[in-house]
Amino acid sequence: MADLATLAVLAAAAGEAGGHEAAEPLMLGFATAPQIVAAAMAVLILIAIALKVPSVITKGLDGSIAEIRKQLDEAKALRAEADKLRAEYAARIAGAEKEAAQLVEHAKHEAEAIIAKAEADTTAVIARREKIAGDKIEAAERAAVAELQNKAAEAAASAARGLIAGRYGVDADKAQVDAAIAGL
Repeated sequence: MADLATLAVLAAAAGEAGGHEAAEPLMLGFATAPQIVAAAMAVLILIAIALKVPSVITKGLDGSIAEIRKQLDEAKALRAEADKLRAEYAARIAGAEKEAAQLVEHAKHEAEAIIAKAEADTTAVIARREKIAGDKIEAAERAAVAELQNKAAEAAASAARGLIAGRYGVDADKAQVDAAIAGL
């Protein structure tokens, strides 16, 4: 406190020496306002040190640091898990793409097989229909030939009847029958 009083006296003397400056008011009769504020801060700091406030603050900060480290460790673990899941899903996607490619390839082979079978079946159906058509044509030809033969036979029989009726009469028939009986 003696230092404060000395400072006050020096400040007063400096104020009187300049002559132009107004004297700063003294509080409680011995110190200026800034000196009292400085003294109050010094007392406050000494009380804080005496009550171990810095250790309490340090413990609080250490607790906060520990909590932040814990959160960082959890974040690292979550990131590692997320990376693992991302890798797993990337592998699944790759597997799905590979499977899709295999399915497409399999579908192409099946489509080619179906097309080949359809071509073979179409060829077989065409061959069967051609055979059926050929058989129908042959049957129609046979029927036409048979019909022509029947008409020719009828025409020949009719012509033979006409010739026989014209050349042979009842008398000629009787002579032939007698000759046939005699030859027996």
